[in-house]
Amino acid sequence: MAGHRKFQTAVRVEKLRVWCAWASGGFVMLAAALATQDIRIVGVVTQILLVGGGIAFTLTAVRMTDRLNRKAEAARRNVLGDL
Repeated sequence: MAGHRKFQTAVRVEKLRVWCAWASGGFVMLAAALATQDIRIVGVVTQILLVGGGIAFTLTAVRMTDRLNRKAEAARRNVLGDL
């Protein structure tokens, strides 16, 4: 059971890292958008690329979290014997 607790803690830490990286990337993208907003065509292109990137990064973070949740559920079932 102690091994399961360590695994759950590791999963929780990994999920925190995924979402912290997502938030940090969001702030960097926001800073880039704000820095280029006064340059006409560059600002528009930057905003379009950043919106697309933001959607892609969000989907990736959600998929990574889902996979971690599935791994944790499989480990829990293995420990409890609910195969």
